[in-house]
Amino acid sequence: MNRELLRRHLAYYQDLGIKTLYRRSAGAPPPVEPATGQETLFVEPSPQGGESLGDILAEIGECTRCKLHKGRSRIVFGVGDPRARLVFVGEGPGADEDAQGIPFVGRAGQLLTQMIEGTARKEGIPLRRAGVYICNVVKCRPPENRTPEPDETGTCGQFLFRQLAAIRPKAICALGATAARALLETREGVTRMRGKWYRWRDIPVMVTYHPSYLLRPYNQDAKREAWEDLKRLLHYVYD
Repeated sequence: MNRELLRRHLAYYQDLGIKTLYRRSAGAPPPVEPATGQETLFVEPSPQGGESLGDILAEIGECTRCKLHKGRSRIVFGVGDPRARLVFVGEGPGADEDAQGIPFVGRAGQLLTQMIEGTARKEGIPLRRAGVYICNVVKCRPPENRTPEPDETGTCGQFLFRQLAAIRPKAICALGATAARALLETREGVTRMRGKWYRWRDIPVMVTYHPSYLLRPYNQDAKREAWEDLKRLLHYVYD
């Protein structure tokens, strides 16, 4: 990575409020339970013959490839461990995410954090949110939090796929219909797909409900099902 590209990366992270950057030496194991506090981004050199998350972020730049850029405050790229064994993929940024530039920091994000850490703790798995990687299909907030349109998911999907290819996780969790459709090219509903294993390329994918759906008071059964899905997912990845 040249100095100008590195400077742009560091300026971007500073704008996000990132206080700690960690560069892992080759061969070091991934952090399973990083310290709590500020969000931490782990910056990796480009893999041999491939590209890093930093390379992808630099190519996105101040993206104007689709109409979503017109109303955004920040591009919301992703956060977490770039060598994570588990990646969560959501739909798109909301108002809180657009303001902070970090995915899943609003009410749905707080619930997702509780689900990850609470389920891991109950199952005896030493995992915190910062030990996974979290991103969305689209990187800019859709107006009024509407569902991203096909041209928008198609444009941003290329960057999502490159993120996943750079990380090479052991498994992916698709949160909601938009993520499932982008990854699996299906029109099947989440209710029918949840709790089952699929594949994106050669990586196993578990589909479950988006946390925003679980915040609705009448979805008590869905909450229980989502926790069961997550329990199966965590044991598959970390056992």
